[in-house]
Amino acid sequence: MNKFKDLIVWQKAIDLAESVYLLTNDFPKEEKFGLQSQIRRCVVSISSNIAEGVGRNSKNEFKHFLSISLGSSYELETQLILSNRLIYISKEELEVVLVKLDEVQKMIAGLSKSLN
Repeated sequence: MNKFKDLIVWQKAIDLAESVYLLTNDFPKEEKFGLQSQIRRCVVSISSNIAEGVGRNSKNEFKHFLSISLGSSYELETQLILSNRLIYISKEELEVVLVKLDEVQKMIAGLSKSLN
């Protein structure tokens, strides 16, 4: 059963991951195993933990994985802000991706709250 694919929050997290991967394509080569890699791991963690939570056997486990997903989203936000400060991404690029990220964060929080 793949019902996680039906979740709008998972779909938006996948869209976010695609955007972030494209955004980080032009990072300096010396960041391939540094900030670029960390950012990509964080963004993938968001949708992956949503999917894993759906596959668990209880609401409490699902909430736990949503919590991990939300934590990864804030880690990602921090790394994107740093990327802008290091001039790897522009202010405009940062703002576009942060709007998408904010939407995903709100949706994760709302879904988690609905499981109470």
